[in-house]
Amino acid sequence: MKAAVYYENGGPDVFRYEDVPDPELRPGGVLIEVAAVGIQGGDLLHRTGSPLARVPHVVGYQAAGTIVAAGERATGVAVGDRVVVTCNDGSHAALISAPAGATYRVPDSLSLEEAACVPIEFATASDCLFEFGHMRPGEVVLIQAGAGGVGLAAIQLAKAAGAGMVLATASSRERLDRLAGFGMDHGIDYVHDDLVTEVTRLTEHHGADLVVDSVGGRTLEQSIAALAYRGRISWVGRAGRDDRPAEVWPLMQKNASLTGVFLGVEMALNPTRVRPLVEDLIARVATGELRVVIDRTFPLAEAAEAHRYIESRQAFGRVVLVP
Repeated sequence: MKAAVYYENGGPDVFRYEDVPDPELRPGGVLIEVAAVGIQGGDLLHRTGSPLARVPHVVGYQAAGTIVAAGERATGVAVGDRVVVTCNDGSHAALISAPAGATYRVPDSLSLEEAACVPIEFATASDCLFEFGHMRPGEVVLIQAGAGGVGLAAIQLAKAAGAGMVLATASSRERLDRLAGFGMDHGIDYVHDDLVTEVTRLTEHHGADLVVDSVGGRTLEQSIAALAYRGRISWVGRAGRDDRPAEVWPLMQKNASLTGVFLGVEMALNPTRVRPLVEDLIARVATGELRVVIDRTFPLAEAAEAHRYIESRQAFGRVVLVP
């Protein structure tokens, strides 16, 4: 099969588009012919510095396609099923081998390109808001990096759950104007505006009751400064790639809380909770209640260019690879 592989960590240029052996079908698993790869922020971080499980390495956490083979102990699936799969690696390829339990059925009304952008993004956003963020109707919610996949999902989910005010940050007024169509009440251009000043003004000195922060570093420090008394932060990544640890002491002065959120661990340890959550989110996207935004689609052979485009911070929503 064809795959986008690399032999060492580094920038997008480490990718090679090569023929590699087809993955092995396991007794309890399935083989999926990939139709679309939803590139995750974690894919970029893994390519940059995480240990390689094998060489050459095929990176990637999420893809959608059609089951072409099922193992003898695979249950609840059948050849021909349209599914989206979450995996430890391997999405940047024409075929994926995965446990049957890692797949989710895709309704006929949902395209495979859209489905490839749902489980990780929307379930992460949901956990940040509700399972760990404990959002209540009427609260002020601040979404950092609102134009990203998790950010767009969080804006929609917070608004649908009755947030009193949904604030979001982005790098330009143009991007913020687009976010207004997804439920954002007020946008903050973090390039030109001071986040804390704007949150203070917009909330009449109350601050944000809950912040979803996928950036980390100095941005996380700003999230803490923008919090209301006894506010909460769901910290879900370090998209800002700031290696300096954030200073979190100011949380003490507000009796505030910071919770790290990692969907992958929750999927592994609490699958009976996460599976119905993901299935519900897929159904809500399929009916149009929630929307996926695909900024651009690249051929799998151009994985390097797709990663480079995401790192340029031009994307609004998700970037998809098509084998």
